[in-house]
Amino acid sequence: MAIKDVQEYMHLTDDEVEQLGRELDAIRQEIEESRGEKDAAYINRLIRIQRGLAAAGRLTLMLGTQRKETRVPAVVAGTTFLALHKILENMEIGHNVMHGQWDWMNDPEIHSSNWEWDTAQPAEQWKHSHNYIHHQFTNVLGYDNDIGYGILRMAREQKWHPANLGQPVYNALLATLFEWGVALHDLDIERIRKGEKDPKEMKRQLKQIWRKGRNQVVKDYVVYPALAGRQWRTVLTANLASNVVRNLWAYVIIFCGHFPDGALHFTEEELEDETRSEWYLRQILGAANFKGGPLLHVMSGNLGFQIEHHLFPDLPSNRYAQISERVQELCRKYDIPYTTGPLHQQYGQALRTIIKLSVPNSWTSSDQPEPPTPSRERRRKSDAERPPRRQELGGWSRSAAGARG
Repeated sequence: MAIKDVQEYMHLTDDEVEQLGRELDAIRQEIEESRGEKDAAYINRLIRIQRGLAAAGRLTLMLGTQRKETRVPAVVAGTTFLALHKILENMEIGHNVMHGQWDWMNDPEIHSSNWEWDTAQPAEQWKHSHNYIHHQFTNVLGYDNDIGYGILRMAREQKWHPANLGQPVYNALLATLFEWGVALHDLDIERIRKGEKDPKEMKRQLKQIWRKGRNQVVKDYVVYPALAGRQWRTVLTANLASNVVRNLWAYVIIFCGHFPDGALHFTEEELEDETRSEWYLRQILGAANFKGGPLLHVMSGNLGFQIEHHLFPDLPSNRYAQISERVQELCRKYDIPYTTGPLHQQYGQALRTIIKLSVPNSWTSSDQPEPPTPSRERRRKSDAERPPRRQELGGWSRSAAGARG
């Protein structure tokens, strides 16, 4: 069910919602004021580990595959090192650095304005589609392009089309080729299909994607295989496998944070005069966590704390476990649902939704009340039609990006 007024849905008074906002602001201020050497040491240590894994993977593949008796273990070990390196770089480092979580350090190497991650989507386009659109308009139908990524029907309010019958196949392809699906995300395929995309902007973005994608392909599938000499096929295959592992992992983590039962959708009416406190409330209701140990959380970019990430996207990710205890206390205090569960359960629910929504609503039962209004095609909004962004969502400027080409 898509919610058009989260305050009314939660039966909270104006005073209660504003008090919730003040208490969340207090958590933000406390974390900001306590950031220091331990936090800086954390991200610097992770970057060293990630780069060490990359070097170990490359050297193992290039040297260990030269002899027949060490070839198989070298391929397994090298592929594992590379997959771990790519997962760490994308999830806990690149994603969080580009959110501005480490900008307070004033280190130009670990700054949201400079980081370019090891994946096919240009950083500037990701910061627009993710920091600006997704985090500001989380799960708002017609505004948040992450609801199905333009190819999956993920809400019963979305109009069904016969093409949705192929969702299980589309989903498998998206998972396997996730970095390339994300690379095309900011293009907004739906607006292109409807002729609403500015041709000049589309051309500029396509050039960016081409350059970034070309560099990724050359690095992983030309340069490093060439350095391996006669074992170039083995190294190329290992590089491909590490990218697929990274893609599948990133896909599962992201879907677990946004599509399990309990992660609600909203109508555009919710955005009307939405206060900061109401935005906070929408973030809690629109995201889902998953449970796990410290290693799982590091490898998932601490997105097992997706609720905390949506509340405070620019606070250091290593603090989310600490913040989650405070957020859960507030949820109990105001009787707000706090959606969490094991990783396999959260993904299982998301996968079930993908399969159920591949057919018309009348063919399946809903786990929630039926949509209050008939399902309809919700036109994607352009940047000009979207309200101004919130400061904590990270730096991004289309005009500045355009000037860079």
